[in-house]
Amino acid sequence: MNKTNFYLFALLGLLSGLTLVSCADDNDNNVEKETYELAEKEAAFGKANEVFTAEEWYPGGELGTTTKRSYSAAAPAVDKIADGMTSFKHGEDFFEHLYTLNTEPRKGLGPAWVRSSCIHCHPGYGHGKRQEEYRANEIGNGYLLVIYHPENNAYISEVTGMPQTQAMEPFTPPIDENQIKIEWKKVEEMPSGLAMEFKDGESYELIYPEVTIPQSAFNTNPKPENYEVRLESTIGIYGTGLLDAITDEDLEEQWRKEAQFVELNPAMWDKENNTFTASAYYSAPYNDLNKHRGDHGPVKRFTYAMTRGSLQDGAGANAIWNITNVTRSDRHWLYSTPAWAKAQSEDQNVINYIKENGASEESLLHPYYADGTNEGIAERVNEILGVTSVAKKETFEKYLFKGAPYNNKEEMSDQDYYDFMVWHRGLAVPAARNLDDADVQRGKQLFAQIGCTRCHRASWTTGNDDYWVDASIKAYCQEKGLDPKNSLPRFVNQTIWPYTDMVQHRLFMKNDIRTGWCRTTPLWGRGLSLRLTGAEDRLHDCRARNEIEAIMWHGYSAESDAYKTVENFMKLEKADRDAVVKFLRAI
Repeated sequence: MNKTNFYLFALLGLLSGLTLVSCADDNDNNVEKETYELAEKEAAFGKANEVFTAEEWYPGGELGTTTKRSYSAAAPAVDKIADGMTSFKHGEDFFEHLYTLNTEPRKGLGPAWVRSSCIHCHPGYGHGKRQEEYRANEIGNGYLLVIYHPENNAYISEVTGMPQTQAMEPFTPPIDENQIKIEWKKVEEMPSGLAMEFKDGESYELIYPEVTIPQSAFNTNPKPENYEVRLESTIGIYGTGLLDAITDEDLEEQWRKEAQFVELNPAMWDKENNTFTASAYYSAPYNDLNKHRGDHGPVKRFTYAMTRGSLQDGAGANAIWNITNVTRSDRHWLYSTPAWAKAQSEDQNVINYIKENGASEESLLHPYYADGTNEGIAERVNEILGVTSVAKKETFEKYLFKGAPYNNKEEMSDQDYYDFMVWHRGLAVPAARNLDDADVQRGKQLFAQIGCTRCHRASWTTGNDDYWVDASIKAYCQEKGLDPKNSLPRFVNQTIWPYTDMVQHRLFMKNDIRTGWCRTTPLWGRGLSLRLTGAEDRLHDCRARNEIEAIMWHGYSAESDAYKTVENFMKLEKADRDAVVKFLRAI
């Protein structure tokens, strides 16, 4: 903001009797954030009107909404737990700053990793940005590579499910990112038959990525064969604790309701018995998540593919381990593959470097040094880098994890992980904006009338938030004498407005997401994306550069679950289309 505009803005604030507080974002992404209270700025804030209830100004409910225009603010629920803000700020540090190989407090990076920090993928805590090339160290690159066999949609086994392109010396990364090619292509016509312009002559353009990785880019033995590549970008992480507080019973009822009208993912939904399949419940072999209620874990609800069922073992809790490859007390093994371990053990450059630099007990390479012979080093490299499961964690512990200075100590302590989860679960949803605007009100009505709310369900009511407690948090609470079931922020009986049905649908897009099934993404807070992250890219791979493109991708194929809705959108006058967009930017 230049000086002239700043003084003008401040003067207007003073004239209206408001106090304006402006501060620079501290998330290392140099995006300005306005943190003034909306209640002071907008006279209509929090008041009901003919279209919106008073509660809709608070999409995260009383306990989950912040009146700051920010994705990084703490929810009021954080103040309900002991030392809540202290833990929240400490947990925030693990998200915002770089992990290193051996420097406190964020040590333990590697030996191969996806990113060296969480903020790399979540600029401003939001959705990743569209990229022209894949570079792991580019702030805003929220892309995860999805490499799979198209005949069965299974991930290739030669690299990790979240493929790594970075590694500590002397190891070569599992994938050479310099050989990854992203090419953006333009849709020339819609297979569904929809026109590429609206009836008033306004046109739109759709693009999609084509990603290729040659076999030569894989530093593995064996190298993968018969594979394809897709991109999946991160989404905003705010409000995930609220989604975790939706009950399993309410989720099942939503799936059952929609099963009457559309085909649901057979991997998740048992059509014959009208209930979830066994695989719809999350169960992890490396902790005690097997029983959450009754004889199964919680219902899966996180990630596009719905692979995670509890926030305490959800995308973020998982990512703080496998993105950085930092161990903790319940995960004392590497995120790695035997194919990468074998290739590194056969690389003479790796052997020679360890022989020259790994003899000292203070060296990070010392665990790989063995007896100092070529054969001994190769065997040890293969053994340590190949430790990928609970069954083999004793082998990893025998060699002092990834480096001698750690001396059989976890790289992320139970307290650090607890603070991280207080932060993760405690992130608030930004309050809604401009709900008193006539266009926004018209947009909400049209959003429902044309059918968008069939998938983007407006509201839910959370339950008792009887969240599952994982092993690390349980251990920390036991040490500190805390009640594990009340140690994290809780969102009990909150009416929330995420605009998602928490169900997977198919849009049948060009170069679609792996399997074709994708969870309906929550829309709350997305209208602040450009302000807070510098971009407003949407959909799973950032192919949509604005709301109109995102909507039209829903009608790319006549098979899409949302095709009829897009047909209805195409019939709207420009003023009505603009009203829908304005509504999306307000919630």
